[in-house]
Amino acid sequence: MKAVIQRVRATSLSVEGKLISQIPFGLAVYLGVKDGDGEQLCAKMAGKIARLRVFEDEEGKMNRSVADVGGEVLLISQFTLYGDCSHGNRPSFTLAARPEVARPLYEKVAAELSALGVTVKTGVFGADMKIEQFNDGPVTVICEMLS
Repeated sequence: MKAVIQRVRATSLSVEGKLISQIPFGLAVYLGVKDGDGEQLCAKMAGKIARLRVFEDEEGKMNRSVADVGGEVLLISQFTLYGDCSHGNRPSFTLAARPEVARPLYEKVAAELSALGVTVKTGVFGADMKIEQFNDGPVTVICEMLS
């Protein structure tokens, strides 16, 4: 399971021109599920996202988590995080989990984040989503949990 985690402000997600989710500030998290990933990774990934200290404290040091600052998480499914570009010019997505496996794990990560007290908004699994993202910093962290 892999996540690209970005500190953001005023971020929104639409599908077919309809606003689905928006957050005023917090983290935009693009989550990819790899073939072979299981439920045991969901709580681990959610905990990492919830506790990741990428927000500044009063001294300007990144010592606060999204929960500490009252931010929200916009969780976006993204199988393309497991695109393999090592051969040719078209990525291969054979490492990504099939939708019937990935979707429940994506939903479980969202539920685990909520259980940790983090406000979570989601995209639409498998949809062509349009995301307007106002990066803050920019701060981007790649986190991978191995099974």
